[in-house]
Amino acid sequence: MTTADRAAGRVVAFLGPHGTFTEAALRQLPNVGSDRPETSVSSAIDAVRRGTADAAVVPLENSVEGAVPATLDELARGSAVTIECEIYVDVSFVLAVRPGTTLDRVGSVATHPHAEAQCRRWLAEHLPGVRVELTSSTAAGATGVAAGKYDAAVCAQVAAESAGLNVLGSDIGDNKGAVTRFICVTRPAPPPPPSRTDRTSVVAYIRENHTGALLEILTEFAIRGINLTRIESRPTRAQMGEYCFAIDAEGHIADARVGEALAALHRICLDLRYLGSYPRGDGSVGVAAPAGRSDADFSAASAWLDSLRRTGNG
Repeated sequence: MTTADRAAGRVVAFLGPHGTFTEAALRQLPNVGSDRPETSVSSAIDAVRRGTADAAVVPLENSVEGAVPATLDELARGSAVTIECEIYVDVSFVLAVRPGTTLDRVGSVATHPHAEAQCRRWLAEHLPGVRVELTSSTAAGATGVAAGKYDAAVCAQVAAESAGLNVLGSDIGDNKGAVTRFICVTRPAPPPPPSRTDRTSVVAYIRENHTGALLEILTEFAIRGINLTRIESRPTRAQMGEYCFAIDAEGHIADARVGEALAALHRICLDLRYLGSYPRGDGSVGVAAPAGRSDADFSAASAWLDSLRRTGNG
């Protein structure tokens, strides 16, 4: 990373190449001096760990296809990184071809697995029997079409334009309004101050496999009125049947009830990896806490207990 790069702004790695939805997410970040397209989620996050990038933008989950396993695994393993913020990007696909290609001449379509899954019905209806070639990204599919390797690509409009392709079909996704959630990760740093729209992410490793082990984790959130927005199990790779749990919860680590829940998990779990507290990309304030379990209730209860310990009169 050069002095000029630092002066111009942060160096941000991302899951490339250029023309992907990940790049579109990156463009929403402030203070980006230069970008570094990487070939995988692992290499993008490793650039942050090595210090060759200040931050990395990678996909975390899609409203249609769910979580991105490679990102979950990378967050759970290796040296720690912190989620600085999240970015939501509306996902709309086009069918792109070389100039002069017509729909009846398309025998192969290249795209990323998530994009293929989101356009499967459209492809079956308009290109029955077409051969689908899976690529590392939708943009890679577009560049492959430009190079003559494939007949068509399912990709973003910007990727088609960048590769000099024509569009035969627009907004071809089977699920209108699809959204992908991206995260920007950095080396470990204090979280931003709390807002009204925060989310906290952790990875919890159960101490031992026993009846009710997951319930014990969930109970620490439930009894404090903390709503979970996502929970995913991932194999620890230690042995068959061992899993860790990636959890997103509403609230900020500075909130009394969230802080208490994390402290409790640290006590009962084999390991608890804190991934960060950050504003939600959708701006949602989340679900209201039940009566008696709001942050104000927790603060009042703590003040009552302090008074009781001090004076014997609450």
